Amino acid sequence: MRPLLVLHEDGAEHPVADTREQIAQLFELSPEDRAERLPSGRVTTLQNRVGWATTYLFRTGLLERPRRAHYRITDRGRQVLAENPKRVDKRVLSQFPELEEFVGTRGGGDEAVAQAAADTEPTGTAEERMAAADEELRDALAAELIDRIEEGSWEQFEQLVLDVLEKMGYGGVEGAVERTGGHGSDGGVDGVIRQDKLGLELIYIQAKAWKREHSVSRPDVQSFVGAIHGKATKGVFMTTSRFTPEARAYVDAIPTSVVLIDGRELAGLMIEFGVGVTLRQKYEIKSVDIDYFEPEAD
Repeated sequence: MRPLLVLHEDGAEHPVADTREQIAQLFELSPEDRAERLPSGRVTTLQNRVGWATTYLFRTGLLERPRRAHYRITDRGRQVLAENPKRVDKRVLSQFPELEEFVGTRGGGDEAVAQAAADTEPTGTAEERMAAADEELRDALAAELIDRIEEGSWEQFEQLVLDVLEKMGYGGVEGAVERTGGHGSDGGVDGVIRQDKLGLELIYIQAKAWKREHSVSRPDVQSFVGAIHGKATKGVFMTTSRFTPEARAYVDAIPTSVVLIDGRELAGLMIEFGVGVTLRQKYEIKSVDIDYFEPEAD
């Protein structure tokens, strides 16, 4: 991570492809080294390592992304370089709260995050390490999905929300899912799902594609509940951002059944139900078939 950060020290925008080539030269990688591929065969080890290093530095605020596939050092990045002249790794990055948000560590507070980030030596069984790696890949994919959503239009986000709900099995009849929103319709209804042919069971949808630093507050949720009052008793409010504790407390205290889904939860649903993602690699874990080797009874 530190050599990659040093390459950005000039303050200019650097394309990922250029920094990858510079890293290869810095470490004097041979043609064979550059061509080495991961077991999946899809990308080179060099691409993978530089990609992950860039992701961690970006997610913890040491690099910023002014445009797609281009990165630039931040003031925090310069400070980390000055304070860590020999090495920058996950242990160094664990001082920043953004790391906890990115890796999705649950419970235990800052000490648990620091310990999880510091664990660079393989621990646990092979299956446990694979499970940990799978979780890390899902967290990175979820973060990238939210980035892509934020780069799109509000129309695309409203349609995405409806696509996710439809994939989850809501709206079992033809034409049951409808986007009703329009520009400037925030606070109202952006979509509706008819759970039966007569439309007796309706679920109203609100979608807000907000930046992650802009939380959805209680008044925002109240506005949505007011818009569906008298029309339906069920609603789903999805956002790329997050909900304030007051907003969540409010929906727990009202008779209308409203489900709040924040950016992390939305990305998880997209991954689970295959919306906006594609299967790149699948691993199988096999064990010995004990019955095959057991002697047959006389």
